[in-house]
Order: sequence, then structure tokens, then C-alpha cells
Amino acid sequence: MSRKHPIIAVTGSSGAGTSMVRHAFENIFRRETSCACLATLACPERKIQAAFIEGASLHNRDRMAFRAAAAEAAKAGNNTFSHFGPEANHFDKIEEMFKSYGETGMCKRRYYVHSDAEADKHNKHFGLTDLKPGVFTPWENIEANFDLLVYEGLHGLVIDETNKIDAGRYVDFGIGVVPVVNLEWIQKIHRDQAERGYSAEATVDTIMRRLPDYIKFITPQFSNTHINFQRVATVDTSNPFIARDVPTLDESFVIVRFRNPNGLNFPHMMTMIPNSFMSRANTLVVPGGMMGPAMEVILAPIVHELIENKNK
Repeated sequence: MSRKHPIIAVTGSSGAGTSMVRHAFENIFRRETSCACLATLACPERKIQAAFIEGASLHNRDRMAFRAAAAEAAKAGNNTFSHFGPEANHFDKIEEMFKSYGETGMCKRRYYVHSDAEADKHNKHFGLTDLKPGVFTPWENIEANFDLLVYEGLHGLVIDETNKIDAGRYVDFGIGVVPVVNLEWIQKIHRDQAERGYSAEATVDTIMRRLPDYIKFITPQFSNTHINFQRVATVDTSNPFIARDVPTLDESFVIVRFRNPNGLNFPHMMTMIPNSFMSRANTLVVPGGMMGPAMEVILAPIVHELIENKNK
């Protein structure tokens, strides 16, 4: 951990909704300043500048290489090779990146190219012509003088099987995004079909293949986060493999669990988030439709504290 160069890790499974937390941070960073006079939001100093790191960029194989490796693993009788496990990721580089940034405010990063639009953008940035969806960009140094680093992906607080790699030891604030598992699977099945053209059967096969690594490397992270946002549907999700649609935010509640509730102003949060309530001493329940605004209400003071400590 580093007061001078703080790190926030947003971690969650594929399709869990970590991008909503990123959007909340982007809104906060646009509103707030990074100068020492944080008491006023009207300060003319520059807005908070964050280096965003995508977890997909720390996979160790591009799309085609991963498919080939998964096929080879299946031939050898290994039907659990997945993006969730150490065989497909640079756990060591995640830890190294966090350690470097925490110590120096600098690190290397690259991008995973998801789409043709991203390929065009990165080709222009790197002066290349051959980047396409499914590959990585070259590594590059991040720009100097970022106020903090924000990781969003699968393994922000990952610990490997030997306990030698523990990325979370360098993280100042960890956030988990964890829909109840049936809802998570419904979201993934529908997202993969709508955005990637995968059949429901293919996605279910992926879910089954990932399950052992999900249990070993994804779930344990949520015991080490500072806050978890868990969406719970108020409609029947008992068989996620036949669900015709994804429950909407308005058909949900969000359970917000704080690891350490000491000093938190729950009455203020409940005033700012209509129809929210406490279910336990460390748990706030928020209407699903208020999930985005609730994240901003909850996370803005955390950003303030990190920047104040940095400036001190």
C-alpha cells in the first residue's frame, strides 16, 4: 500500500458489472479536484487523473492462443482450463504492476483489443496497422503524475496457490462486484449471446469449465475487499439456463457490505440514497435502480480520503 501513489482494485467475474464501478469513478474524477484544497468542489485546479488498468490486458495469451491452449488441455483430459486460473494469466505481473506503481507512481501497461473500434484507436496510438480484435497492444510506460491507479478486472486481489503472489497486499482499497451466482450466469449468457454471438450452450460450457478456478481464485478475493456490491434479483432466477431475459436493476436490490463500518455515516448515506436501509451493522441495502448513484455516494468520500492522504 502507498499513501503517495494509491491503488484501487475493482474485481469481479466476467459479466458481473465491474464497468459500473468504473463509470462511477469516472464521474467522481470529473467532479473532484486533485489539489490540496479539496474542501471546495469549485477549485480551479485540475481534476483527478487516474491510470486505468484493464484486467484482460494481464492475460498471458491472446484470443487465438487461448483457444489453442484450451483445445490442447482438453485433449490431455483437462477440461477446466480457463481465464480465471493461473495458467491463463500473469498473476506475477499484476502484483509487479501494483508494487511498482505504489513505490514510484509509474508502471507498464498494455491493452487487450476488444473491438474494431479499439483496434483503430490503438493502431493510431502506437503507430501500427496490424492490431485487431483479440490481440494485445505493445507494453508502454504509463504517463507520469497520475493521482491514483484503478484496476478493473478478474484478479485485483488475487492470491496464487502457493501464497507467494498476493496482489492485494499492494492495494489501498479493494471493491468487489458480486451478483448472486445465478444472476451472474444469466447476465453472462445474455451478454455473450448479444455481444459475441455465442449460443447459450457454448456459454454454459464455459461456465462449467471455469467453475473450479472460480472457486479457487475469484471467490476468495471477496473476503479481502473493503466493500462488496452484490446485486440480488427480486424475481425468480432459480434456473439461470432457461431465463428469457436479465432481471432489470429495478427488479433488484444491491447489498453493500463494508468490511470495516467504523466511522461510516450510515444516516447520511441513507438520506442520500432514497429507500435504502441497514440490514446489519456493516450492511446497507440499496434499491437496484439507485445502484449507480449509490456507488458515487459511497465511493466519493473514499476517493477524497485517498487524495487527502496523498497530498499530506
